Amino acid sequence: MTLEQPAGEMWQKIREELNENVETRDSDLAHIKEWLKKEPHLPDEFDDQRIMTFLRGCKFSLEKTKRKLDMYFTMRTAVPEFFTNRDVKRPELQEILSLVQTPALPGITPEGRRVVIMRGLDKDAATPNVADAFKLAFMMGDVRLAEEKEGVAGDVYILDASVATPTHFAKFTPTLVKKFLVCVQEAYPVRLKEVHVINVSPLVDKIVNFVKPFIKDKIKERIFLHTDTNDLYKYVPKEMMPAEYGGNAGSMSDLHASWVKKLDEYTDWFAEQENIKANEALRPGKPTNYDELFGIDGSFRQLVID
Repeated sequence: MTLEQPAGEMWQKIREELNENVETRDSDLAHIKEWLKKEPHLPDEFDDQRIMTFLRGCKFSLEKTKRKLDMYFTMRTAVPEFFTNRDVKRPELQEILSLVQTPALPGITPEGRRVVIMRGLDKDAATPNVADAFKLAFMMGDVRLAEEKEGVAGDVYILDASVATPTHFAKFTPTLVKKFLVCVQEAYPVRLKEVHVINVSPLVDKIVNFVKPFIKDKIKERIFLHTDTNDLYKYVPKEMMPAEYGGNAGSMSDLHASWVKKLDEYTDWFAEQENIKANEALRPGKPTNYDELFGIDGSFRQLVID
């Protein structure tokens, strides 16, 4: 799986949207690298490509980039269930990959955005470990940090809820969901432009409403629910979609298999990254209070689902 990179006029358009000045970006990169060296609780070294991805995701605001990077390393300490044992060959991860397909599509939209599709395969399958599912999502996210060489104008997520059942959501505790959303919103340089949920049902409406309090207001406004899949193509060109959705990007199975192969190729790298995290004992001032970040109890079992 090779991610198409923007070029030509699209490349220039994205530079403008990301506030990226090719004449000053190297000095911005050097500034962040020097800052990392001076922060006793953060890793001294982080590769240039990923720092540049953070700068782009933060529209080259140095202070926002610092906050994101600090939280990125902090979450890797705070949520080990997401960021350790990241070997795609582990049985528990293989189980999830056999039940859920989550490829990032190789192409980009006319607006310069990357599209990621997520869908389950079996309505009757038991729900696997949710933390491991989130782990896989961040594994893909970390690969993209390294491989989005030129940067994109944002992400579009398509969630196919055709096989979603109440049983599948019973293991999604609010604490776990909040940990996931804090990581996504505060620790990764994600520029989330749209979330499209297709094949929706009353269950999906309830789940979305339950999750919304944990989501930033501007993102709430970017969630779209579709009962008719054709409505999706007003936002995402049909031709760039997988064959199952009428497009020309190949089959979901092949796209998914390519991503699984890529994750496997990163196995050694994932192992090396486990120690690239914050050391709270060395943080100036008070250490991060994880309870304040994640303190919610309960589960989606509390929902009344017809």
